[in-house]
Amino acid sequence: MNKVGVTELGYIGFEVSDLDAWQAFATQVLGVEYVAGTHDASIRMDYWHRRIALHRGASDDLRYMGFRLSGPEDFWAMQGQLNALGVRFEIASAVEAEERHVLELLRLEDPAGLPVELFHGPQVDRHAPFHPARAMHGKFVLGAGGMGHMIIRERGVAASERFYREALGMRGSIEARMNMMGSQIAPMFMHCNARGHSVAFGIPGFSKRVQHFMIEADSLDDVGLTYELAKAHKVPILMGIGRHQNDNMVSFYMQTPSGFFCEYGWGGTPALEQSEYNPRGDSWGHEMLDPSLLG
Repeated sequence: MNKVGVTELGYIGFEVSDLDAWQAFATQVLGVEYVAGTHDASIRMDYWHRRIALHRGASDDLRYMGFRLSGPEDFWAMQGQLNALGVRFEIASAVEAEERHVLELLRLEDPAGLPVELFHGPQVDRHAPFHPARAMHGKFVLGAGGMGHMIIRERGVAASERFYREALGMRGSIEARMNMMGSQIAPMFMHCNARGHSVAFGIPGFSKRVQHFMIEADSLDDVGLTYELAKAHKVPILMGIGRHQNDNMVSFYMQTPSGFFCEYGWGGTPALEQSEYNPRGDSWGHEMLDPSLLG
């Protein structure tokens, strides 16, 4: 049986306690399109019906992350692959798939208990152009690279690496060894397309399922503009503007209304095809401005 792999991080779902605060953050700072619903809200960044779903609830944490499969053939083949590996999953009903605005959907958990959804056929609304909530210099970088990346919780790097590599067909390695808050860490970066990484883990010191998610603009000026807007709206900033060594992303980190962080970046380079590592996380910048935000 040929190995099947996911093709992108297609969408994320968060459970949030304050939709009003998220609306202000999304529209006034991030510049995304916010679409309010009866009990939840959608965030659009391109023609997709939504890239981020916000569900009203108390946890203020990741509710699910959705990885795309290329089509029905890979959706069926993935089920055989998961069965062969002894990975438990369930097929969502047609109604549940419609709630996610996809054609077919299956659910499973990674070794840390994080909810993972695999889908194909996202709803793409080309009749409804993306409308940023505020002026932008450019647009968001999505396309075949997916919506961005996430740093997630793990309960053992080896187990998580095995799951994302063997079950979901990702590739990756350690790309940096660095000091963080007095500890030596070596995160594992996993990718499934040209984006530097779609998911990473191996960073300690956070209690939520997600440490941060990253969205990327195609204009450096939008990073600077968003940084100034974050300060103007008194959004807590964890790390100032800097450039990572592994993916060359110029970015900064701000706290979302739910407590985890959003990295807003520009200039990421393609995923490594041959492994390498650097002895520090950043080429420059990314000064830790408020360590107390880490809890």
